[in-house]
Amino acid sequence: MEGRAWYIPMENIDTDMIFHNRHLSITDIAEMGQYTFGNLAGYEDFAKKVKPGDIVITGKNFGSGSSRQQAVDCFISLGVQCVLSESFGAIYERNAINAAFPIVSSGQIASLELEDGDVIRLNFETGVIHNVSKKIQLESAPFSDVQMEIYQNNGLF
Repeated sequence: MEGRAWYIPMENIDTDMIFHNRHLSITDIAEMGQYTFGNLAGYEDFAKKVKPGDIVITGKNFGSGSSRQQAVDCFISLGVQCVLSESFGAIYERNAINAAFPIVSSGQIASLELEDGDVIRLNFETGVIHNVSKKIQLESAPFSDVQMEIYQNNGLF
């Protein structure tokens, strides 16, 4: 997978920052995207600027907080291909995997020297993450067999 990076060098982006609880009555995934990061200071206009195929990259503990599935589905709505983070909240990680939304964690993200707009290539089978724009590559854990099976079958649902 290859896409344009949205580098958000912040830690502890919780599900309320990703998809605020005031929008929880929305059940149509197609409508959820417009509210993505609407409660994250500096990124309130993310949904207007992001393009299908983009990749979101963040610091530690992305998706901590409540178990709201909308915090995963809003990225699917926008066509975001993947979230790469130093680590994920446990419930968010499980929700994303179950929905076949690709997430990748690596504690070495800083070594990619990321900037918004860099072209990033990820290989889920090998775990290789490549900043194509800067010609920097790192190795992370590949998808587990279970995660790959769920991804290839478009989720558990």
